[in-house]
Amino acid sequence: MIKLFKQLKPFSLPIAVILLLVFLQSMGDLYLPTLMSDIVDKGIVQQDQDFIWKIGGFMLLVAGGGALCSVVASFLSAKVAMGFGRNTRSRVFSHVENFTLTEFDQLGTASLITRTTNDITQVQTVLMMLLRMMVGAPMMMIGGIIMAVSENAKLSLVFVVVIPVLALAISYVGLKGLPLFKANQLKLDKLNLVLREHLVGIRVIRSFNRIQHEQKRFSAANRDLTDTAIKVNKIMALLMPMMMFVMNFSMLGILYFGGMRIDSGELQVGSLMAFIQYAMQIMFSLIMVSMMFVLIPRASASAIRINEVLDMVPEITDPEVKTTLADQSALHGCVEFKNVSFSYPGAEQPALSNISFSARPGEVTAIIGGTGSGKSTLLSLIPRFYDVVEGEVLVNGVDVRMLTQEELRAKTGYVPQKAVLFTGTVKENIRYGMKEATDEEVQHAAEVAQALEFVSEMKDGFDSEIAQGGGNVSGGQKQRLSIARALVRKPEIYLFDDSFSALDFKTDAKLRAALRGETLESTVLIVAQRVSTVMDADRIIVLEEGRIAGIGSHSELLAKSDVYREIVASQLSEEEIA
Repeated sequence: MIKLFKQLKPFSLPIAVILLLVFLQSMGDLYLPTLMSDIVDKGIVQQDQDFIWKIGGFMLLVAGGGALCSVVASFLSAKVAMGFGRNTRSRVFSHVENFTLTEFDQLGTASLITRTTNDITQVQTVLMMLLRMMVGAPMMMIGGIIMAVSENAKLSLVFVVVIPVLALAISYVGLKGLPLFKANQLKLDKLNLVLREHLVGIRVIRSFNRIQHEQKRFSAANRDLTDTAIKVNKIMALLMPMMMFVMNFSMLGILYFGGMRIDSGELQVGSLMAFIQYAMQIMFSLIMVSMMFVLIPRASASAIRINEVLDMVPEITDPEVKTTLADQSALHGCVEFKNVSFSYPGAEQPALSNISFSARPGEVTAIIGGTGSGKSTLLSLIPRFYDVVEGEVLVNGVDVRMLTQEELRAKTGYVPQKAVLFTGTVKENIRYGMKEATDEEVQHAAEVAQALEFVSEMKDGFDSEIAQGGGNVSGGQKQRLSIARALVRKPEIYLFDDSFSALDFKTDAKLRAALRGETLESTVLIVAQRVSTVMDADRIIVLEEGRIAGIGSHSELLAKSDVYREIVASQLSEEEIA
């Protein structure tokens, strides 16, 4: 948690003001019992009305000043804590944006959401309390002990017994609570995961009548979290009764022994009242410390999880020395694979082995193969979603690892296998590819992507709202809008990862024909399952178990590739093949 609090440097001035205000408030609170003692012993006992009014007025002034300091300190504490939370969320979000798919797979989406929201909130809450208590509570306790000893040293021996008992109780609760708080956050991750899967997959769940099954999954995760939370709260619940018991027992001892000293003339009534006030301040400061010990283990567990995200170094980083893409016009958009191999972390077999080919501007290179043959993986290596294990991927003659990710991805227009849309208008979704695009360019991109017709039929046309995840448009419409988003970018390299799978054959054919005219100066790579989508490509790469089983045109592969012939025979009739 200390490591995380190093980010408080921008708030140094308000923190200094808070500490000063808390110090002044503590000094005022420690001075009040002494003033009250003087009123009783000198004013009431001696019946000095002027002294009572004078000291009473001064007490009101000190109490009012302390209250003002408390209000301002609370305001500044809240402001600093909220600012820290805001900055930490921004840091985590910005850092996570640089993660590769490997880091996302390692941590999990549900866990990242919990860490960015719940965990940071836990630390933020503790910070606000610490700013108010880390100076106030120790000062009140130490100052209270000093003032109590000054009132009556012998009576102060009560604290020799009381304080170690309370310290042991607080330590016990802290040590027992920390592992349970860590487990609690992990189980919250699990609950978020189950809930997220349920909400995202609600259509599948309903179609297979698995609602009861999902309810059982949620109930199990919910019960697991609840049981851990109850166990934690049982331990924490012991603390307050224990504190109150010790405090009341102490008061009983102070009153008993204090009364005996008053009878013997060793102590005045006002001094005993002041002593009781200091004893209460000491006890309440210990209660505040105990509250910190209740929250600190939880915040500590959260801080560890936040630091785990911030300390995670992305596998893919920009080179220290920036390399500029070649300026030769002949190389603009050129993609080349040289003996490329790639394996996913922990995988027994490589996903790709010894892949070599080149794709040039004005050409369409199609990639086809069975499920799990490595088609999408191959495409992911070009924009550096993953890095190769062996070999090189070259763009415009430069190894992609020598380019900054921003520069590399500015050259590509990527359409993912699963079409993703964002909340906002149709126009905003298409402009996601290029924010400076004019209305005419947006409309043209939609027209080429065969999306203009259905967009025009929507209530507000291009200003129509897209629901979360594109829930108010069909799968084919989502794919066409995703394609339009890539087209408006006008990149040098188009990457279509099975982006026509949800389109009917007629729309597929029209879209590919329109694309031909738009991509004359660009390199196009298409991953597809359909033979009809790839058969007109300039070059077809056939993959089988991560290896190239053939490269050539449709007619060439029919003549020489058994794998390609099998794929074609499974999809086309003999008349269509001929």
